[in-house]
Amino acid sequence: MTALARSYTILGWVCICHLLAACAALPPRIPEQPPLLPSVRQVVIVRTPGWGSITGTLHRYQRESPSAQWRLADAPVPVVVGRNGLAWGIGLNTEPADADAPVKVEGDGKAPAGAFAFNSAFGDPTPGSLPWIRMPYVRAEEAYKCVDDVHSRHYNTLVFADQTERDWNSCEDMLRHDEMYRLGLVVEHNWAPRTRGGRGSCIFLHIWQGPDSGTAGCTAMAGPDIEKLLSWLDPAMYPVLIQLPEPEYLRLHRSWGLP
Repeated sequence: MTALARSYTILGWVCICHLLAACAALPPRIPEQPPLLPSVRQVVIVRTPGWGSITGTLHRYQRESPSAQWRLADAPVPVVVGRNGLAWGIGLNTEPADADAPVKVEGDGKAPAGAFAFNSAFGDPTPGSLPWIRMPYVRAEEAYKCVDDVHSRHYNTLVFADQTERDWNSCEDMLRHDEMYRLGLVVEHNWAPRTRGGRGSCIFLHIWQGPDSGTAGCTAMAGPDIEKLLSWLDPAMYPVLIQLPEPEYLRLHRSWGLP
């Protein structure tokens, strides 16, 4: 082998090694799969006219078995989303390859689009006064916080501050002195083990300030409507939240198995 050929061979191996190192540094690709698995028998669907819309409608659907047809559980109700609309979040769906699609980040005033599991319900009333709530329920206290500091190891988690070593500079008070968090529900956006720093935190369904007031990133509705939603949700039916602007809903309707 000539010296020139040996040089090209060495250069080729160097390039391959650099390529492999770069690939190893990338986050693992989450396999594509429809977010509504057969076990899901309740789905809450929020649809808005477009990415920048702050108002939309919430529909509740249920099916009795994995092979059954989805049926509408009740009439749709009005909701508001982020004051700047929707952006793709991190949930049960993979993120879109479309580079032009908005992507949710911390502090953008957008609610997450996609498919998400529900976590616990929360609120001010004592658990014993809410026998109609079947979701896990946490009574909010002064110490109950949601950490939104991207530098904290507790980022996007709910903690009791009096039982947790504090390493955050900002957090959301889960006990408020207005109506908004009297009852709410935690949405698993950017949730462990898929949490990514700066991609948005503390996403809830809660009571709105009004039908024209967008939120900081949550989805909100009238008090009676969230009570009805919480009385309907059943963890044994693995409920899922779908939030999409109308064009995305129509595009994904078949592949996601949406009602």
